[in-house]
Amino acid sequence: MRPAVWCLAFLALAAAPAQADLTAAKAEANLEKRSKLAIDNADAALSAAIKSYNDGESKRTEAALAEVRESVDLAYKALRDSGKKPTKSPKYFKQAELRTRALVKRLSSFREDMNVADRGLVEEVLARVNVVHDEILDGIMGGWK
Repeated sequence: MRPAVWCLAFLALAAAPAQADLTAAKAEANLEKRSKLAIDNADAALSAAIKSYNDGESKRTEAALAEVRESVDLAYKALRDSGKKPTKSPKYFKQAELRTRALVKRLSSFREDMNVADRGLVEEVLARVNVVHDEILDGIMGGWK
């Protein structure tokens, strides 16, 4: 087989697992583990978005950024639905807070690296991840009722 065909096959396989991971996260019965899997997927989707943008593939970039948002929302919903208080069982809440903060930093950096005309793609996702991060942090500090 030609090297170009191998390269294309590898790229196709590398792009496919991102959605599969979100499916696996949705299927996880333990809500706290679901949150962790969803944030792992958000991190992988952001890496895919950055790579797609650098390769000039705007549709894939948009899809990957949408997956980042969906993954973060899934993680947040799973933590809220767990029924646990972040002040009493902080392990997964603190992990989610740290990881969403890292996502905010990576998204901000990605936005700054983008062409000014393309920054709108990231800004909505960045705003949502920032809101989720703040909500989780508020819960850890005792704000959830």
